[in-house]
Amino acid sequence: MSVLAGFMVPHPPLIIAEVGKGEERKIAETAKAYHKVGREIAALAPETIVVISPHNVMYRDYIHIRPQEHLRGSFRQFGAQKPVIEADCDLEFIDALCRIAEAGGNAASCWGVLGGEDEKLDHGTLVPLSFVNQYYHSYRLVSVGLAGLPLTVHYRLGQAIKETAEKLGRRTVVIASGDLSHYLKEDGPYGYREEGPVYDERIMDVMADAQFGRLLEFSDEFCSQAGECGHRAFTILAGALDETAVRPERLSYQDTFGVGYGICTYDVIGKDPKRNFLEQYRKSMMQRCTPASDDADAYVALARKSLEHYVTTGRRMDVPEALPTEMTERSAGVFVSIHKDGALRGCIGTIAPMQENIACEILENAISAAAFDPRFAPVTPEELSQLVYSVDVLGEPEAVFSMDVLDAKRYGVIVTKGSRRGLLLPDLDGVDTPEQQVAIARQKAGIGADEKGVALARFQVIRHGEKG
Repeated sequence: MSVLAGFMVPHPPLIIAEVGKGEERKIAETAKAYHKVGREIAALAPETIVVISPHNVMYRDYIHIRPQEHLRGSFRQFGAQKPVIEADCDLEFIDALCRIAEAGGNAASCWGVLGGEDEKLDHGTLVPLSFVNQYYHSYRLVSVGLAGLPLTVHYRLGQAIKETAEKLGRRTVVIASGDLSHYLKEDGPYGYREEGPVYDERIMDVMADAQFGRLLEFSDEFCSQAGECGHRAFTILAGALDETAVRPERLSYQDTFGVGYGICTYDVIGKDPKRNFLEQYRKSMMQRCTPASDDADAYVALARKSLEHYVTTGRRMDVPEALPTEMTERSAGVFVSIHKDGALRGCIGTIAPMQENIACEILENAISAAAFDPRFAPVTPEELSQLVYSVDVLGEPEAVFSMDVLDAKRYGVIVTKGSRRGLLLPDLDGVDTPEQQVAIARQKAGIGADEKGVALARFQVIRHGEKG
């Protein structure tokens, strides 16, 4: 046997009566759907339940799987002593899952059991288990977190969960615990953003019809602006149902408290090799980033050649001959951005020219984006064929004194206070207003939202390649 079913569920603590103290009645539809989930899992009688939670131990570049033999937790932090949830963990399953990571090398080595010694269950795991336990107890738990890694890595972990269940012959169900947008109502706890309801409508359409390939198309910027917490959990669930025919059912959606709560179920009904969404996505990305497409743009071609030469040889390449004169006779600030599987993989740039010309600027910044962006591990040779490049050539910054003259699609923005300076390029996914643009630039500069005396400047760019 393999994965028997999957479930998309939310995790509002107040749905638990001891926490809600009457407030849970306002999301009775969600509770009713949750009870149905509990009964369905009991009918399946799984040996192992995998629960994926965004409130589990989380690292930027590593997906943590809890290694403890026994886990327990309660809603004490939410003012309730009961219920207490306890579970024995499926250590054999966890070990086999980690061995897949070890065998997979670079492609799979970003999950495992390192770190996270706390034996307490988080509320993203406690809420779904509190409903399951009302109907069924004969299971062992595999508790999984998320990371700031691309969606494709999370999908790959889901595939490994499926592979592990098949290898062990383990009757398994997978629960993806995650709320939707937190920005649905002005009077909600987090306020309102226009991306919030857009995200919820899109994600419920995707999940209601099990169109899992579309999960990989959501940009990190859009998800961040929407304030969701479950997208990566849903993507792991999708991977666990890779090449699988499912019967999807949308049970409920509510936004009573300004946060989206959605429940969908997926009964496995057979195999379907055509539902290989990660493979399809990667083929589509490969078609977009073939080197032949760079031939039409010398800027992107030079960034690619510089990065590939450095990654494969460890040396900087010389400026090639026969470049356009605008690259060899002009100087400007340049940003080089690289993406992999739709997610940022590195971005380094210069606000003002630091090299003798644009060509040299591209050569240096492409290497920096690949090897020295502190947010990411250095690019490896195995990744080179999967990278998409963009090169932004910056115009002269122009001081501005009003937000009214900014345009997030047309102009980039620079915020400065003393020695602190932050820059954001224009026309980025999920950044639609000058207010959003300035807020992110402030954050990058370490300038507080309420700090006064901040200087603003705008600039235009000429963009080569995909969006940076």
